[in-house]
Amino acid sequence: MTKPRGSLGRLEEALLRYTEIRGVAPPRELRVAALIFCADHGVVEEGVSAWPAEVTRQMALNFVNGGAAINVLCRHYGIVPRIVDMGIRGAAVAGVLDRRIAEGTRNFTRQAAMTAAECRRAIEVGRRLALEAAREFDAVLCGEMGIGNTTAATALLCAYAGLDPAEVTGSGAGLDEEGVRRKAGVIRKALALHPSRERMEIAANLGGFEILAIAGAIEGAGEARVPVILDGFISTSAALIVSPGARWPVLYSHCSAEAGHGRMLDFLGARPLLNLDMRLGEGTGAALAVGILQAACRLYHEMATFEQASVSEKK
Repeated sequence: MTKPRGSLGRLEEALLRYTEIRGVAPPRELRVAALIFCADHGVVEEGVSAWPAEVTRQMALNFVNGGAAINVLCRHYGIVPRIVDMGIRGAAVAGVLDRRIAEGTRNFTRQAAMTAAECRRAIEVGRRLALEAAREFDAVLCGEMGIGNTTAATALLCAYAGLDPAEVTGSGAGLDEEGVRRKAGVIRKALALHPSRERMEIAANLGGFEILAIAGAIEGAGEARVPVILDGFISTSAALIVSPGARWPVLYSHCSAEAGHGRMLDFLGARPLLNLDMRLGEGTGAALAVGILQAACRLYHEMATFEQASVSEKK
């Protein structure tokens, strides 16, 4: 093509990763599904969020009505959103795919967030939805919504990577400094209560249903050889849960502004495509990464070769 080799940098890397995962040349136009998993968290009882738990339900309805940031980006990039209820408290939300494991997790400062059986069920939901999407789409992006889920994601990071909560606890959706200190203390208490180092026990003790579903989606995407584009801090925490060998279909979209995300990506050996100081979640960073990947596909298909353009090649 009419460019120096490697001159498109990360665009070329992203396209190469896509083709490695798929095993075929990239399409000119990507068909992408967004799986947005929603669930509540019992640990909100400990005052770890600036927002009340009912916001999870309210935002799920906002997704259905097309008013959230992820909806805008899905429309812009032609992504098809699928909103999944993994454990929202209360009655089912109209227009949301009901795959609820329970009405939120339990408060993990007092007991395990979920049972081993619930953990397996949540993973299986994500796996099946990714396999279903793979029949129709070229890539799947994963986002989430769940008040309290930065606490769960931070607890998972500390448990898997052996980090102190004070090092990686962030403000989530808007905690002040005192709130961040309280949140770190809550996580420290949970880690003391659940000292297990076994991978799936950690997930059941400290995880969230939406996080486990994303872990399952990673596994399903790997089976189907479809790239799974992870969003920010919470979505990336799902990659901690799956075995290292199961992470191969993952593309990491961005490094969020949440305090622990850079450390999490370093622990995973991951290099995200973008760094825009975003921390919204929902799949918004992953949707922007779809735009990068789509641009790479168009370049691959539409750029002229040196011969076609009658341009002299480097000697």
